[in-house]
Amino acid sequence: MTQEKLDRINELARKSRTAEGLTEEEKTEQAALRAEYIASFRNSLRSQLDNISIKEADGSITPLKNKANKIKH
Repeated sequence: MTQEKLDRINELARKSRTAEGLTEEEKTEQAALRAEYIASFRNSLRSQLDNISIKEADGSITPLKNKANKIKH
């Protein structure tokens, strides 16, 4: 997500807290930007978690993504 989009999210948030409020068009834009931000955040977090490994008690190393797959099933 670009800095311009983050700035726009913040600008809309500030405007929504004023007496003026947001227009319907701005509310729609804000919702779309927030959804994009959340998707970006989740992808970043998933990428970080995929690169974590766990050292088991027996000394073996298991990638976190493999361990999560075992738990789901």
